Amino acid sequence: MMTDPIADLLTRIRNAVRVERPYVDMPYSRMKAMIVEALRREGFVWDSEVIEGTPVATLRVNLKYGPSGEHLIQHIERVSKPGCRVYTRACDMRDIRQGTGVAVLSTSKGILSSREARRDGVGGEVLCQLW
Repeated sequence: MMTDPIADLLTRIRNAVRVERPYVDMPYSRMKAMIVEALRREGFVWDSEVIEGTPVATLRVNLKYGPSGEHLIQHIERVSKPGCRVYTRACDMRDIRQGTGVAVLSTSKGILSSREARRDGVGGEVLCQLW
């Protein structure tokens, strides 16, 4: 039984990037799809698609690499864990890696990147950060 599906999502992406896979598959959930959509809006992944199947659908994430094959995702980590939740306000958010990185937050307006949350003036739970 998986106790932290978000950590599983991040680990699958991290492992796939390390071996330079073009895509990675994982069990579908709406939360995972919304996190991947936030990463797409920030330019870290190309896109995602849901592959229907039985007994569970699969989420396929198409990974993005630079023009000469360099990894766009250098580091990806879970911040808020099931045992220790981390929350932040919009005014307390700082740039990650001098603006080259981004955090993904669960807010009252849905799953947003730190840039979008700062722009909208909302805070929330910091799910992960990457650069």
